[in-house]
Amino acid sequence: MNILICGVGGRMGREVAKLALDGVRGATVTAGFDVLPVDTREFPTYTDWSAITEKIDCVIDFSHHSATEALLNFAKANKIPVVIATTGHTDDEKENILAAAKEIPVFHSANMSLGIALLVELAKTAAKAFPDADIEIIEKHHNRKLDAPSGTALLLANAIKEIRKNAKFIFGRGGQAKREVDEIGIHAIRMGNIIGEHEVILGTDTQTITLKHEAHSRALFAEGALVAADYLCGKSAGLYDMERMISDN
Repeated sequence: MNILICGVGGRMGREVAKLALDGVRGATVTAGFDVLPVDTREFPTYTDWSAITEKIDCVIDFSHHSATEALLNFAKANKIPVVIATTGHTDDEKENILAAAKEIPVFHSANMSLGIALLVELAKTAAKAFPDADIEIIEKHHNRKLDAPSGTALLLANAIKEIRKNAKFIFGRGGQAKREVDEIGIHAIRMGNIIGEHEVILGTDTQTITLKHEAHSRALFAEGALVAADYLCGKSAGLYDMERMISDN
């Protein structure tokens, strides 16, 4: 599987390259792309999409959401599947992803962890089992992360909203108002070098249920992206995600 890494100069891009160079999932890094020049000995890198001529089976994107439009234009023009592992997309960028999925296979997940996919399912099950419980989501990341709340926190919140149709999100909590019944509190913590922690807390008058996932290494997400790329190759045009990949396997 020949991959192109978009955002190859970033932390996650380098993690993907490291695993691929070690032969994980039989991946080979054919090329890399970044907005600034990146010097590598193992494969060519580019700052101009039009200059890329290598054979590519799948693009893995760990860049910045602002690069989405140019990335998708390149992928559509060359009929190449794309794994989008970037977060913080605007509404317009999300529409571009949906439109591209009508032409090429697109894997889009706010979190590339199998454990997070399991956390999502557990959170939905708990919300259904405790329909009157108060729910809070707490996410923690390093102090360099740009978007808040994290895409994974929103993924969890939206999954719970599938169970609680009237739920409304409260980002942070302040003021002098009493908590309303259908609120889901979402809290973002940015400090130090925390890789990623996500916690869903459900509380009733008699008990508290805490569901938590903690990432120990960024390699976790790079490995997930390679698994997704392997899964996506050969698929027909459409929008794919972690839940669908798990169910297909």
